[in-house]
Amino acid sequence: MAETEAPHRTPDARAERRAHRLAQQIGAFARDHGGSAEGQIAYIGEAGTRIVLVGEDGGWGDLVAPSYHVAERAVELSGITVHEDFDGEFAAKVRTGPYEWTRMAGIQVGGPANT
Repeated sequence: MAETEAPHRTPDARAERRAHRLAQQIGAFARDHGGSAEGQIAYIGEAGTRIVLVGEDGGWGDLVAPSYHVAERAVELSGITVHEDFDGEFAAKVRTGPYEWTRMAGIQVGGPANT
């Protein structure tokens, strides 16, 4: 390869960079929510794969990875505990506030508007 040519970037290298960025975001989430977090990975179709996060304080959020492989690598790099399903003791850790209850009620017929 000539010195003026850009190095070839493989899809695997791109995926690894994306996984590292997601792992950094997972780490930041954990720090902001009590120092640790747990997660669950769910394939959401063409949009990618969702990483649902629950912090030690019950705060929750999610990130979307472009593929299941990238999501798995991101949680591996972050070192969080990953659950098979979002149920039972894991789901019970989620703490919701007025915002979430208003949004959930807004989905129901006759509930408050989602504005």
